[in-house]
Amino acid sequence: MTIRVLLADDQALLRAAFRILIDSCEDMEVVGEATDGAQAIDLARTHRPDLVLMDICMPGTDGLAATSAICADPELSATRVLILTTLEIDEDVAEALRVGASGFLGKDVTADGFLDALRTVAFGESLLCPLATRALITRFLATPAEDSRLATPEDLTALTAREREVMGRVAEGHSNEEIAQKLLLSPLTVRAHVHTAMTKLGARDRAQLVVIAYHSGLVRAVPPPSVGR
Repeated sequence: MTIRVLLADDQALLRAAFRILIDSCEDMEVVGEATDGAQAIDLARTHRPDLVLMDICMPGTDGLAATSAICADPELSATRVLILTTLEIDEDVAEALRVGASGFLGKDVTADGFLDALRTVAFGESLLCPLATRALITRFLATPAEDSRLATPEDLTALTAREREVMGRVAEGHSNEEIAQKLLLSPLTVRAHVHTAMTKLGARDRAQLVVIAYHSGLVRAVPPPSVGR
């Protein structure tokens, strides 16, 4: 399988660097480059990429608006969006997760980390640093926006007790393997529970399931521990 990537960044030098890295891999290829959000939307609909690497700050239609449009398009349901940002704890990053982005990546990432991140998101997993995500939840995501389209506390009644338990562990930042070990289940069973919870709650992916867990009150936001004094 070749991962088809669309680059969306207004900086030509960064796009060129990303293309060189991606094209050096046998399992990836760049199918298009966008210089703003509007172009990213058009190219996503044209090429149907597996993954869009999206910069938040672009002129005109920004990356947030483009992410929202792509994630809301039923014909692009298989396309994942990975946010590229200079700030991990930022309101725009939080909003991108609300509307369906599968994770975020800092621009200071290493080359190997960058390529691993693309593969992680393209294969349906989420890229969420637990500490940064907890900070995002605490500052921006604990209270849903008034126009939020995400699940409500009442929607959680559709889940079994085990599905709610697994969902809560996911929201705390645990991997399937860690959850399996804690709950004495197989990783495959945990993965099935996660998938079922996503389906029942209309979550686009694991990242959105995390947001729903906090919005619905299944998990309470706890401020991240301070580092030093």
